[in-house]
Amino acid sequence: MSTASSTESSNAEPGAPAPAGRRPAGERAGAERTTAPGRFGALVDRFAPALGAYAVVKATGLTVFMMLLTHTGDYLRKDPGRGGGAQPWDVLGTWDGIWYQRIAENGYDPQLIPLHGFPLASYYENSAAFFPLYPWLMRLVGTVTGLGPYGSGIVVSVLASFVAAAGIFAVAERLGGWRAGVVAAVIWGLFPGSGVEWAVYSDSLFVALSAWACYCVMTRRWVVAGLLTLAAGLNRPTAAALIAAVSLAALVALIRRTDGVVRPLTAMLITPWGLIWYVAWVGYRMGDWGGYFKLQRGAWNRYFDGGASTFRTILDVVTGHWNFWQSNPAPDLIAIALLIALPGLLVLLLRLRPPLVLVIYTLLTIFTALSSNQIFDNISRYLLPAFPLCIGLAVVLRRVRFSSLVGLFAMPAVAAGWYAGYALFELGIP
Repeated sequence: MSTASSTESSNAEPGAPAPAGRRPAGERAGAERTTAPGRFGALVDRFAPALGAYAVVKATGLTVFMMLLTHTGDYLRKDPGRGGGAQPWDVLGTWDGIWYQRIAENGYDPQLIPLHGFPLASYYENSAAFFPLYPWLMRLVGTVTGLGPYGSGIVVSVLASFVAAAGIFAVAERLGGWRAGVVAAVIWGLFPGSGVEWAVYSDSLFVALSAWACYCVMTRRWVVAGLLTLAAGLNRPTAAALIAAVSLAALVALIRRTDGVVRPLTAMLITPWGLIWYVAWVGYRMGDWGGYFKLQRGAWNRYFDGGASTFRTILDVVTGHWNFWQSNPAPDLIAIALLIALPGLLVLLLRLRPPLVLVIYTLLTIFTALSSNQIFDNISRYLLPAFPLCIGLAVVLRRVRFSSLVGLFAMPAVAAGWYAGYALFELGIP
């Protein structure tokens, strides 16, 4: 399978936007866009509609989320670290957000401290379970702006979410044209689990790095793809899927000699070192080279089990048995709905015959999300990085009239405030 889109014309430069006066592939007749002068103007003309549409659906969902929080007031009675706070917007900095704020403020102190008397926990929770790139950027933004950890985290996440939406647009544009790119960015903003995109979470940053790394592979910018993948390895452990995807795509290019030797080989050599370095550093500081994995299992009950726990939980949810570990009915049912839609989204993507890097990245991201013991309602968030799933659907919808698209996405934009916001943070554990 080629690392370039099968929908490109043979004489088009990889990654280049369609020339002025010619519609990109998949653009509807009569949908020509005016192009602003200059390089910056061309970038604005290309990306602004996707980012503007993304901003609208995110702002709508966030407004509904805040309205629901204000309506119930339940956040006032919850622990500040577990979905509570003094103001509705404080909820966006709870759960994992509390840990990132502590790291940004105080740094790390990796330890394995035994915990007794709990059947599912053998170690105390420790901040070393959370990767460093996002809190590093939080600290940098705080130093420059004077914002506290919460404000810095929100700034980094929101900015990263727009970079991610731009990357998703760019990837989808190559596969289905400009309109498909805009729709893909909107769908990602409405995806179950998308409530963390504008919260003190590292997910938006990870998707930004992943989307642009995949785009760089598609456009044969191998060294940049390798560097972005290295950075992603400093952000989340699930970067292993991206590392494998970029490395295998580079290996294919190396075997076929399509891009020489040096650049694909360089990408292969540098991709894993962010992930390897952090896991090794944690192990060194703990005095146990497997310390990171022991902490994940012993403190958070996260470990690979081949999907056994996911399968059992699916059976429990669909039969109405809510007695499994960390059962949360509303977000659990949302996760079931997403899993029902998952095969269809995957089929729509594969019909496009996408580049190898997208196929491997998507399949491994899905495998990672479903093959580990974890809180079941987290599946909606763990599948959020699988952004190529949005592209196949976007290509199907690209020929729908603009007015019809607005009507189609209006209710999901409102409902996202509940299913991707309130249900995730207040009725479950993101």
